[in-house]
Amino acid sequence: MTDKLQALRRTKLFGNLPSDALRDLAERAVERRLQRGETLFVAGEQARGLYVIVQGAIRAYRESLGGREQTVHVERAGSTIAEVPVFDDGPHPSNAIAEEDTLVLFIDKRDVKKLCLEHPCIALGALKAMAGRLRHAAALIENLSLREVDQRLAAFLLEEVRQRGVRTGRGLSVELRLTNQQIAARIGTVREVVSRAFARLQREGTIELEGRRLTVLDERALALRAELPVAREAQASDPA
Repeated sequence: MTDKLQALRRTKLFGNLPSDALRDLAERAVERRLQRGETLFVAGEQARGLYVIVQGAIRAYRESLGGREQTVHVERAGSTIAEVPVFDDGPHPSNAIAEEDTLVLFIDKRDVKKLCLEHPCIALGALKAMAGRLRHAAALIENLSLREVDQRLAAFLLEEVRQRGVRTGRGLSVELRLTNQQIAARIGTVREVVSRAFARLQREGTIELEGRRLTVLDERALALRAELPVAREAQASDPA
């Protein structure tokens, strides 16, 4: 019960609930464990409730008739997923799959709607969460429609090394967790195009890739390629 309470308190949706309401919700929440690659739900399926991610990560994506995937968003511990169909009573708008071994809590949509009527803070939390998704969707549309693949890959790699990378004498280094196929799904292209874009960045001397170990040799060049702000560290190391 304690783990469920802590998981619910971490969310924007339920974090401000009174303790008694939170305990009642925790008692109703149903645990579900998913292995990496296991489907949580599919697009078009009628939604019965929403999910709170306790551990791991869930990736929401759309798939074309030809099997090409486009990642919509990835949610980790402390997030909720499937809010939209809970509130509009429609089907799931995307597929959802576990990116790694994951633990979620399922909450029936009837319980969610009942809590919204009793505690307006839930509705405000839902609005905040869905507003964040809308902003993310707008940025995704801009990224896919206005940026070339090389720019999108550069931005993805820059985010990876800035979030998880270790600075060495040669640059920022990180072990890539995703395959080229998975990266392609994130940035809206196909694996072959990602492989060619990696090769171009290596030929230019911007990055070095050994297996899945990525080292950004020229952070400034990568940021300029991505059309993103140059980090202070990269500016300081620029001989110009």
